[in-house]
Amino acid sequence: MCFSATASFSAGAFLLGVGTLTVRTALDTGQRRDLPFAAIPMLFAIQQLIEGVIWLTFTEDAPRLNAVMTQVYSFFSHVLWPIYIPVAVLLMEPRGWRHRALNAFVAAGATVGAYLMYALVAFPVVSKPTGQHIEYDSPHFFAVVTMTLYLLSTVISPLLSTHRMVQVFGALALLSFGAAYAFYATWFISVWCFFAALLSAVVCLHFWGYGRERRPSNENSLPAHRSRER
Repeated sequence: MCFSATASFSAGAFLLGVGTLTVRTALDTGQRRDLPFAAIPMLFAIQQLIEGVIWLTFTEDAPRLNAVMTQVYSFFSHVLWPIYIPVAVLLMEPRGWRHRALNAFVAAGATVGAYLMYALVAFPVVSKPTGQHIEYDSPHFFAVVTMTLYLLSTVISPLLSTHRMVQVFGALALLSFGAAYAFYATWFISVWCFFAALLSAVVCLHFWGYGRERRPSNENSLPAHRSRER
């Protein structure tokens, strides 16, 4: 997390459990196209564990490890999420206008992700502790366009979903974006990623609800099957 190594590792451990549950539920229900969305909490868990290591590099004076972990963390925050989230939402969506519209968000995410990947290579991100937070110095150009495409792909695309909890995830991510920018602008990357990581637990609610919807039909089919055997 943005406040301490302990908090980052705790959030990472919690989300690993949530992610394991969501992936297992997606597999049990046979909805393999839902697996990318189910894996979101697990990926956030990895990102939070990486930030925990970054915290340790400050206290242990490990500049090389800090540089590597900062770049890996930044790959998650800058490149992975704008590409991954709209694709995960698109895969779950049935054919229709929403599905067609989400293709545009996938294109937006791929565009901004590719640009930010270039920026990471050309201008490596530097992390430093300031107060009780980690500040990521992430220089890149076209900030307004970049942020617009980033928000469209990571936050707005889930709002187009036909699945209620996917929409809730997008709405909460948008609210957390506003709160993080308003109150933690200097440490925005770290704080918003932490908020989004915790909010990814909503993904578990989607699969829990889906599993409940399927379970009664399976249970009701058993007596009929047995009666036919008799």
